[in-house]
Amino acid sequence: MYIPYGHQTIEEDDIQAVANILRGDFITTGPAAAEFEEKTAAYVGAKYAVTVANGTAALHIACLAAGIQEGDEVIVPAITFAASANCVLYCGAAPVFADIDPVTYNIDPADVERKITDRTRAIIPVHFTGQPCEMDEIHRIAAKYGLLVIEDGAHALGAKYRGKRIGSLHSDMTIFSFHPVKPITTGEGGMAVTDNEKLYQRLLLFRSHGVTREESLMEKNEGGWYYEQLELGYNYRMTDIQAALGSSQLKKLDRFLARRRELAKRYDRAFEGVPGLVTPKQLPDTESGWHLYVLQFTEADRNKVFADLREAGFGVNIHYIPVYHHPYYRKHGYQDVYCPNAEELYSRMISLPLYPGLTEEQQDIVINKVLELSKERS
Repeated sequence: MYIPYGHQTIEEDDIQAVANILRGDFITTGPAAAEFEEKTAAYVGAKYAVTVANGTAALHIACLAAGIQEGDEVIVPAITFAASANCVLYCGAAPVFADIDPVTYNIDPADVERKITDRTRAIIPVHFTGQPCEMDEIHRIAAKYGLLVIEDGAHALGAKYRGKRIGSLHSDMTIFSFHPVKPITTGEGGMAVTDNEKLYQRLLLFRSHGVTREESLMEKNEGGWYYEQLELGYNYRMTDIQAALGSSQLKKLDRFLARRRELAKRYDRAFEGVPGLVTPKQLPDTESGWHLYVLQFTEADRNKVFADLREAGFGVNIHYIPVYHHPYYRKHGYQDVYCPNAEELYSRMISLPLYPGLTEEQQDIVINKVLELSKERS
């Protein structure tokens, strides 16, 4: 039996929603995309939403809309998927890596403040594993230094910070991902949300070739056929096929999240007090989206445990390699970067299977194997 670390949950009504689009008039970006934007904005508590082809595209257009450009610096966490930093490079700017908090595994606000220079333009906090970052402190720092905040909520759709959903915390923009292992899926897909109308208009431009038909934005209007390219944009649009799946999935998000939390609690109970195992901690007044369950192995050989779990048929993974370790980054000026908390976490962590379709019987198999392997000291 193979048990992956994450897996989509697709039900018959999801399939029917996609089939309805395929039988209709619009299959590329159309009314279904607009509906998905409206429903997601309402769910998270944002004024505006812009669907895109994937979460990386959402990060890219958010940086473009924010005016990030050559010579700028943007602070990102060391532990994240490379896209959280790559989006800065796409704009010609430089990502600056801040260390993580050793308890929450999220970006450490104190290290963010230490890394600020006169070139810093923005902070991209990543709600790693679905656990909300310390956004009050990040917003305080951003206000103090006049910085933009772009939340990477790829793991955190539906997560809450002090009673508010990620996407409604008054950052400049927040992005989400709809990859199959994320809280809901559109196959591939992403979204950027904002309360700022000017940023919203720029997000729309960069999503679709920099082109607009909005008369208030154009230099002139020669008729109903007329449009203008105002920016060098991209073709990052989401299809109505994907958006229909997204709207169907969104109706189930609270159920999916409740199941993820049940499974996370079962892991917590199983591993509590076990020598050599460190379970993930949660900030007070937060509700994690539990995209990942990251367990630390402090006494056993992590690499051997990983190999043994894979051999046993569990699709465990490591989330993530510190971004500055990647050869591309080492070759482009990051060879001397070192974040000690990130390094320590990376050397110890394994992401265990966690997704709504995981049965308790399957989870118990994983738990028993982890307990067995944790007793093997390095």
